[in-house]
Amino acid sequence: MTAEGETAEGEALIGGMINAGAVFRHGALVERPAPRTARALHTHLLALADHGFDAAPIPVGLTEDGREQLTFIPGDVALSPYPHWVMTETALRSVGSLLRRLHDVSAAIAVDADARWPRSLADPAGGTMLCHNDVCPDNVVFRDGRAVALIDFDMAAPGRAVWDVAMTARYWIPMLDPASATAHHPAGLDAPTRLRILADSYGLSPQERAELPDVIEQATASCRAFVADRVADGDPVYAQALSERGGWQRWDRIQEWLTAHREMFTSALLS
Repeated sequence: MTAEGETAEGEALIGGMINAGAVFRHGALVERPAPRTARALHTHLLALADHGFDAAPIPVGLTEDGREQLTFIPGDVALSPYPHWVMTETALRSVGSLLRRLHDVSAAIAVDADARWPRSLADPAGGTMLCHNDVCPDNVVFRDGRAVALIDFDMAAPGRAVWDVAMTARYWIPMLDPASATAHHPAGLDAPTRLRILADSYGLSPQERAELPDVIEQATASCRAFVADRVADGDPVYAQALSERGGWQRWDRIQEWLTAHREMFTSALLS
């Protein structure tokens, strides 16, 4: 998120949709609505720090009125429409490397099996590693054009590494038909080349590379269902975004484009 201005609650940070207008900075701290998994998530974030992962906020505490406090990570966060600097190949490589660092450490931390992790964007196949599930540009902190930290772990849930990579690819390649992509991303991005760069910088195995295009289609379907649930619940932010971005026809177009180009993406990943 990025700063918008001072309010009575503190410095408002903009970005993202789930907690729009409810995130504030107080000096070295960020205060935001606590997810229902806050206690388990804070335990995990503290364990990440204990294992040497310094690229995520550190929990400070929970307030009595249901908010969480975390350390503020200085840097640049890109908001839509995304500027060119955040979509360079250098930036993309740094995102892949950062995600791999997160996964390598997370794999060594036991997942709280009793926590009610959110399922909306979670890997339907499940898994033993806690995935971020929402590594979009709004949730990545940059310095000097390179990704240095991940924020907003609200959608974290157990899953497979390839699922988290697929979710990340949706935003950073982006895995969108050209009309949808140019609405929020710089023109001229080469999707097959960028998907290969993400896979290489992350270090996907040959088996994961072969699976990735299909998993991206599954992840896209999950994201569509997530939006549908939000709209059905009367969420005005998601309803407005759906209307402004082309409605359900856009989602149909994206899914058809992914299916039509599956072999091209598979070839780029395995060549």
